[in-house]
Amino acid sequence: MDKFRVIEVKRSVFEDNDADAEKLREELKNEGTFLLNLMSSPGAGKTTTLKRTIAMLKDEMKIGVMEADIDSDVDAKAIIETGVRAIQIHTGGMCHLDADMTRQGLREFGTKDLDFVVLENVGNLVCPAEFDTGAIKNAMILSVPEGDDKPLKYPLMFSICSAVLINKCDTLSVFDDFDCKAVEERIRKLNPDCKIFFGSAKTGEGFEAWADWIRAEVKAFQNK
Repeated sequence: MDKFRVIEVKRSVFEDNDADAEKLREELKNEGTFLLNLMSSPGAGKTTTLKRTIAMLKDEMKIGVMEADIDSDVDAKAIIETGVRAIQIHTGGMCHLDADMTRQGLREFGTKDLDFVVLENVGNLVCPAEFDTGAIKNAMILSVPEGDDKPLKYPLMFSICSAVLINKCDTLSVFDDFDCKAVEERIRKLNPDCKIFFGSAKTGEGFEAWADWIRAEVKAFQNK
């Protein structure tokens, strides 16, 4: 019987992407550009969070935003209104970005003069968690209306993030079954070192702590 070779395609794809992501991180380090990969479900408030975050930080650092979507340019238009540089990336039907797609976006965007760039990933709690984009840090947003059980349903997403922002806390009186203590315990069980922030992009509640975390991360990265 002829011998044949078995190729683990999924494993190969991930390994190739991980190697590419490490190269991209090294390139960003040489530029001094901190790239944050921001993820969430659709409707969790990524763009509103970014608009408030930009308002708090744009006088302290040079900021850019890369908006990733399967289609449309709605989010990029919203970010442009804040006065920072923005670009829209269409994924061609793919539900995530990988390192090569991120590099292509960064190349078109131009980041050498930027201190802090946010990649707003495609709204999805599954695929974006599986692919390393080459970002310096990962963060995600979980909104109160989604429920406190999401760490149980999507453990990988919560495991890979350095920070989780619990957004729309101004709705806790309406969604009174959302257990803040339980969601924090569930995240900590998956990721003991994760920073957890409770806030509202709409009202600004809790956002100073979120902004302080970004300030500290960018400063530490640039001082390495």
